[in-house]
Amino acid sequence: MRFAVNVPNFGPVFGDPRAIAALAREAEAAGWDGFFIWDHVLWLHPENQPVAEPWVALAAIAAATERIRLGPLVTPLPRRRPWQVARQAVSLDQLSGGRLTLGVGIGGDWFGDYSRFGEPADDKTHGEQLDEALAILTGLWSGEPFSHAGGHYTVSEAQFLPRPVQQPRIPIWVAGVWPGTRPFRRAARYDGIAPMARAMDALLTPDEVRDLRAYIARHRPSGAPFDVVLGGPDLAGEQYAAYAAAGVTWYQVGAGDADSLDQARERLRRGPPRIA
Repeated sequence: MRFAVNVPNFGPVFGDPRAIAALAREAEAAGWDGFFIWDHVLWLHPENQPVAEPWVALAAIAAATERIRLGPLVTPLPRRRPWQVARQAVSLDQLSGGRLTLGVGIGGDWFGDYSRFGEPADDKTHGEQLDEALAILTGLWSGEPFSHAGGHYTVSEAQFLPRPVQQPRIPIWVAGVWPGTRPFRRAARYDGIAPMARAMDALLTPDEVRDLRAYIARHRPSGAPFDVVLGGPDLAGEQYAAYAAAGVTWYQVGAGDADSLDQARERLRRGPPRIA
């Protein structure tokens, strides 16, 4: 199991891309394996918060680090043009020397990330857009001429160069709420799942992880390695061992509740957890 730091892209501590990049550098020095950030346009709780553009922040992270894996967890693809994300992702993959993992999902409209800007806010539409967008991303990353005609997007004979550093593609992790079906069938076609429990702030149990892995295995077209990316509070060493045995390959520790940059640094400098 590998360990990552997960931080929001908003608030007085994390709403500045320079602060996020500095924390990523600290995390790398302390031995963490990954550093992932959220992707929101607005955050209005408890009041309007500063927000850092996540792709700018990720570029700053890539420039400030050498080893640590990085990416958005998750970027809601239905709010972004897939061809723009395809370009951004390859540029970030090049800049980081092949360290990008792309986390994707449909996101939500809690503070109007969709509706305040005239975008549809229903999950059904977003799921359709996400499936099309993923097909466009992987098609454009191939470096070959690519076309797509769907219900939401059209691409006509576009060829994107350069190809990603990582082959056959930049790894894609798909978010989903368990128990569920469609997000997990979608994830089975890609490289990993970032599952969340239906109950707010709950952590899936090792048995639930085994169940979702079995579900994905039944829908996965290949036996290629597949990541299960869990996130939650610090646990005891034996708990990490139980999750690793259940099939969790990454565990993310959140740092979003820090009241200051120094407090966030203090947690990161203690380094990743140890498995008993």
